[in-house]
Amino acid sequence: MEHRKVVIIGSGPAGYTAGIYASRANLNPLLFEGMQPGGQLTQTTEIENFPGYPEGIQGPEMMEQLRKQAERFGCEVRPKVISKVDFSQRPFTLEDEDGNQIQADSVIISTGASAKYLGLADEEKYNGMGVSACATCDGFFYRKKKVAVVGGGDTACEEALYLAGLCEKVYLIVRKDYLRASDVMKKRVGMKENITILFNCNVVGLYGDGVVEGARIVSKVGTPEEDHFTIDIDGFFLAIGHKPNTDIFRGQIDLDEAGYVKVIGNTTHTNVEGVFAAGDCADPRYRQAVSAAGTGCRAALDAERFLMETQGV
Repeated sequence: MEHRKVVIIGSGPAGYTAGIYASRANLNPLLFEGMQPGGQLTQTTEIENFPGYPEGIQGPEMMEQLRKQAERFGCEVRPKVISKVDFSQRPFTLEDEDGNQIQADSVIISTGASAKYLGLADEEKYNGMGVSACATCDGFFYRKKKVAVVGGGDTACEEALYLAGLCEKVYLIVRKDYLRASDVMKKRVGMKENITILFNCNVVGLYGDGVVEGARIVSKVGTPEEDHFTIDIDGFFLAIGHKPNTDIFRGQIDLDEAGYVKVIGNTTHTNVEGVFAAGDCADPRYRQAVSAAGTGCRAALDAERFLMETQGV
């Protein structure tokens, strides 16, 4: 059975950065890229808020550069998915999609999280062309324009408030007849003159010539007051939550109620010694490429220290 000191499960900014640091520490890491090599940023067009790119960079290009940097220092990258793990004893046992087993003295989990979508065909059609799941990432492109945010919780309100500081008009589209957000967030949204809340509304489609130009909406579905109308928008933001890609770790390590990996204090340690977590799979709050990369660095350093303490290497 193949044996490695460090195995990294998942790619993206966290996984590739962990690969860079673990390689430079001569730990000979093996990285499994997962179902979406490069992570969520491979579905993003231009990235302007990652340090070091004053002119911006395309998401896929940036991930390709990170992967090549990890490989340059000796990280082995495999375009495979880990389908099963056993963290009950060390060395840990992992199994890929082809049934191949690998033993690892330490594991870094960087499987990310996936944004939840409404399930409309138009979301995929206009992905990166007006549809986004991150206002902080993409809001800058919609300065002085009209946008819509879908959701009724704190996250949706935060996104709407952030966009209200950039955009001419923000529609907050809420499926129910109330906001699920905290009272303070409700108050802040209500005080913003350029935010209009559309209660009891569902988005049924988007339209536009190559890019989003508007949304089709139905209000009060299934009632005598049901109404169909459109709004003119340039951007469409989903804020209905994220799902961490951690299903294979259930029963192996501690997860919170939403499925995010629990880490101990200000570290990347999980409740299992030798297993570390980095990036969005352990971050329900920030979900930014730069913060994910930072935790990838920390996870590699934590793994290096762990191996030094337990094996003297």
